[in-house]
Amino acid sequence: MDSNKMKNTSNVFLIIGIIFVAFNLRPAITSVGPIIDLIRTDLGISNGIAGFITTLPLISFAILSILAPKIGQSIGNELTIFLGLMVLCIGIITRSVGYTSTLFLGTLLIGVGVAIGNVLIPSIVKLHFPLKVGIITSIYTTAMNTFAAIGSGVSIPLVKGQSFGWRWALAFWVVLSVVAMIMWLPQLRNNFKPSASSSAQSSNRAMWRSSIAWQVTLFMGLQSFLFYCTVAWLPEILESHGMQLSMAGWMVSLMQLVGLPTTFIAPVIANRLKNQKLMVCIIGLVYFAGVMGLIFVQTNGLLILSIICIGAAQGASISLALTMIGLRTKDSRQAANLSGMAQSIGYLLAAIGPTLVGFLFDFTLSWLTPLIIFSVVTILMTIAGVGAGRNRYVTGALTQK
Repeated sequence: MDSNKMKNTSNVFLIIGIIFVAFNLRPAITSVGPIIDLIRTDLGISNGIAGFITTLPLISFAILSILAPKIGQSIGNELTIFLGLMVLCIGIITRSVGYTSTLFLGTLLIGVGVAIGNVLIPSIVKLHFPLKVGIITSIYTTAMNTFAAIGSGVSIPLVKGQSFGWRWALAFWVVLSVVAMIMWLPQLRNNFKPSASSSAQSSNRAMWRSSIAWQVTLFMGLQSFLFYCTVAWLPEILESHGMQLSMAGWMVSLMQLVGLPTTFIAPVIANRLKNQKLMVCIIGLVYFAGVMGLIFVQTNGLLILSIICIGAAQGASISLALTMIGLRTKDSRQAANLSGMAQSIGYLLAAIGPTLVGFLFDFTLSWLTPLIIFSVVTILMTIAGVGAGRNRYVTGALTQK
């Protein structure tokens, strides 16, 4: 009885720790979008270079995601996450110094810290909650998306309402990362080091030849492409429709807030289904409708409806992508390796987005071409997701439900 109580208490602290880590996986990045024009004007940089502020963390994700499972095997997953939070703190402080060089260096470090949490949390969930992947993924992705929305929403009020300036507004998020480090400390007593046996390495090589693994990777990457493009540029897209910039910034927040219910529900439903193909099709259809609204709609009311569609689809797609990492793998080691593969290749693909959109706008002086690209990516994401939603493990066997 006592051992069961201790285990339950340990699991509660673990879930709390996971939630606080998840709080830190987006706001340091999403807080940039609404004030990117202020940063660009203050530092005298172009739209394309400004877009690179959002792209740079994704490059860090791409590089570190493939390394994070190996670091976790070497020093332990829990310790690796703690060190990732430390790097995140250093990155937030460095970025806020106020020079162009420190802006990009700090942003790079932020990407390193966030990448470690992105990759290893699904592995920890698979290890400690193998039968509850859906609900635990629901909890932490909802926490992640909640603070992503808060990050977008409070940036302009901090800059203008509190007269913080963009530097202090971005530095604000170091408080949250310090709190997360404190909440994660209990997990260092149970630092888990996955086995790095030759059979494990052979299985990892087989994963890179798995069609399911590549489809999960493309689904993750394409939904990330859309997410980071909209977070970075939606305020300016809406401003081109005549919406005030302050309201447009809150629309990014709204987009993420309306996705919270779908973020929570999607993994729970996915965990109960034999396959997730129909879910992916519904998500893709809603996403496509929202993007079409940004192309053809001019009134604020219908624009808001389009944003709601995009937000609902975004929330469902990110949590479903993370859930698929658990559902398509047999154990925590496979989950870490698939997570590393999906987020490395996936975020490399996503990294193209914000900078490409910025340069396209600089070249065409119109948002039409980027929005057409968004619609094509939505279709490709749906195709990849249908493949990833098949009832199979990455090694080829049927998933047992």
